[in-house]
Amino acid sequence: MEKDHSYFLKRAIQLAEEGMDKGSGGPFGAVIVKNGEIIAESSNKVTSTNDPTAHAEVAAIRQACEKLGDFQLEDCILYTSCEPCPMCLGAIYWARPSKVYYALSREDAARIGFDDQFVYDEIALDMDERKIPFINMMREEGLPIFQKWEAKGDKIDY
Repeated sequence: MEKDHSYFLKRAIQLAEEGMDKGSGGPFGAVIVKNGEIIAESSNKVTSTNDPTAHAEVAAIRQACEKLGDFQLEDCILYTSCEPCPMCLGAIYWARPSKVYYALSREDAARIGFDDQFVYDEIALDMDERKIPFINMMREEGLPIFQKWEAKGDKIDY
């Protein structure tokens, strides 16, 4: 029997509940599927690991990439219990799955205290207007490394 999108999205929702009930983190879960089979899955583990990047999507992406031996999730589909936050959105674009399905919206998440709007607002600001200061310095010392990368003949583009 072929599994449909709702099957995998239900699994992501189940992982969100299981992780929340275990106390591993917030109510979020993610599943990555390739060729109709789950290759990675995770719930949010931020509070249990003291890792602010341990969102369900990021953890599942890490597992899937390790399993595939690749930094790209070509021909994979990501299913997540909630619309990805800005960090996860960035990770998803870097991993390049073919599609993402999600259940709840970022507005739903905001209603229960997971409001990422401040991050979207910060991204839109000039560096000197952001709440956390970002100080640009030592550019000249850093440039030779980028020049070396640019000239590198055996680099792997990504």
